[in-house]
Amino acid sequence: MSSTRVLVADAGSTDGTPEIVLSFRDRLNVSVIHGGMPSVGRNQGAAQADTPYVLFLDADIELAEPYLIRRCVEKAQARQLHLVTTNILCREGNWVDKLFYRGNDFFQYLSWIHRPFATGMFMLFDVKRFRELGGFNEQIRYAEDYRLSQQIERRRFAIVRGGVYTTNRRFQRMGHLRVGWLFLWTAMNFWNEKHFLRDHNYWSEPNGSRTRA
Repeated sequence: MSSTRVLVADAGSTDGTPEIVLSFRDRLNVSVIHGGMPSVGRNQGAAQADTPYVLFLDADIELAEPYLIRRCVEKAQARQLHLVTTNILCREGNWVDKLFYRGNDFFQYLSWIHRPFATGMFMLFDVKRFRELGGFNEQIRYAEDYRLSQQIERRRFAIVRGGVYTTNRRFQRMGHLRVGWLFLWTAMNFWNEKHFLRDHNYWSEPNGSRTRA
């Protein structure tokens, strides 16, 4: 909807992101704000939210179907949920890329038995609860989204079918083995705060612009 406020946190991108974003002002209520590490940009955007819910999306995300956000909001309202996410799909790349994201989705459903797991690719948060939790921990260097989602009660969490498309840029930049190892190592260290305070060289790889929304 043209009335929906969209905030894009720009972390010093060099690909013309601010100019591209602002070119949509005639159709969307869109603004560019200062970003930084993902936690910083997300928190700054959430601080400006004056709605009951805030939706966090990565910059390379595309909705797989047009009514996904509406269905997520309706489910959150009906069940008084604090966090809603969806499946992550990979339209580009090869079968290995797609298999890895299917594994991510499977782990997401499986982890609900123990504690919620969601990624910053798509996180619809109840604003009040988000602020009670202190938002994303800006001291965390890696998997800040996973860490925050762990603090949500299972009965206040849901996964809505439908999905969003992402790219295979993570695999191109880091390789499948390294991405898979980091994923598993983080899952095994869910209790270890020190694990999340290290960046695990995640940000040291050259990946061009780092634009987060």
